[in-house]
Amino acid sequence: MSEAPDHDPDIALMRAALAAASAAGELDVPVGAVVFGPDGAELARAANAREALGDPTAHAEILALRQAAAVLGDGWRLVGCTLAVTLEPCTMCAGAAVNARIGRIVFGAREPKTGAVGSLWDVVTDPRLNHRPLVRPGVLEPECAELTRSFFRKLRAQRSTPEQCR
Repeated sequence: MSEAPDHDPDIALMRAALAAASAAGELDVPVGAVVFGPDGAELARAANAREALGDPTAHAEILALRQAAAVLGDGWRLVGCTLAVTLEPCTMCAGAAVNARIGRIVFGAREPKTGAVGSLWDVVTDPRLNHRPLVRPGVLEPECAELTRSFFRKLRAQRSTPEQCR
């Protein structure tokens, strides 16, 4: 399914998330997240930094949510904001988005192994929770999926290449 950029505003949001993913470097899985305010202005962007920071919570979404809350400066609530992320959020990130009261989550590639926005679990639409953001999956999914696939292809190739003898 082809999505025309001039007809779908979520394409621009995902392009920003794809650009953010490039900051992940070579060590971290290239996931990018961007938080947009209720007016559509970009508030924060981040890339995965677990390896770089040695922090298991340094997922792109968590870092971007923290930055956005700091930019808004009126507490932790991100009511009316949109979180755009290249890969379906995990349980930690989906839970953080719910707790932050994010209005919308727009994501690119599904994550069948850890995805918590519909693939493996569906944290964000659980009726037992007091907040349920709107969700738009699959925006620029081929590009987002290829970003992750190429990272792991490269990682596997590096691990299977024998070290040079000295």
